[in-house]
Amino acid sequence: MPEIGPAQGASPPDATPHDPLVELLRRSARGDEAAFAELYDATAPRLHGLVRRVLRDPAQADEVTQEAFLEIWRTAARFDPARGRALSWLMTIGHRKAVDRVRAAEASSQREHTYHQRNFEVEHDITAETAHDGLEARRVRAALNDLTDIQRQALELAYFGGYTHTEVAALLDLPVGTAKTRIRDGLIRLRDTMGVGQ
Repeated sequence: MPEIGPAQGASPPDATPHDPLVELLRRSARGDEAAFAELYDATAPRLHGLVRRVLRDPAQADEVTQEAFLEIWRTAARFDPARGRALSWLMTIGHRKAVDRVRAAEASSQREHTYHQRNFEVEHDITAETAHDGLEARRVRAALNDLTDIQRQALELAYFGGYTHTEVAALLDLPVGTAKTRIRDGLIRLRDTMGVGQ
């Protein structure tokens, strides 16, 4: 591979000759595997950390980090020290790969959602079901209005908010036992008001 950088003997104005990553990239561009291994060891933790922050999923972050280093190996000759720092160039490649993975996952999810919407077969009367659900929702809301404020708040947090009993207790500033009692009493009263099981 041809040597990268400016004309023979000239040093670019913004280059940092003391930056060991620049030399490792140059050697990697010439196919020096030992230099690339050294470059990987020196930069992988930071690049992986950046990718992990974008992707969150550890397995995907590992995969994308490897893809980024594969691209770095293939394109090392394109690095120009006159245009920026070596580490910035490496991190840009990692970030771009991570963002591409996020976009691909979102596009795939959207395609799947669209497919299911277009191919969903209606096997029952949705209008009747919607009307029935609306009536049930009104009954539940009316029954909730018959509860004390603390019972209603505890039930709404536990069943509509998805909080645990401990979290409900913390949110309502109650002991855990008291929160459990409020939820239980609220459910009993709700059941009685709605006539469930009668």
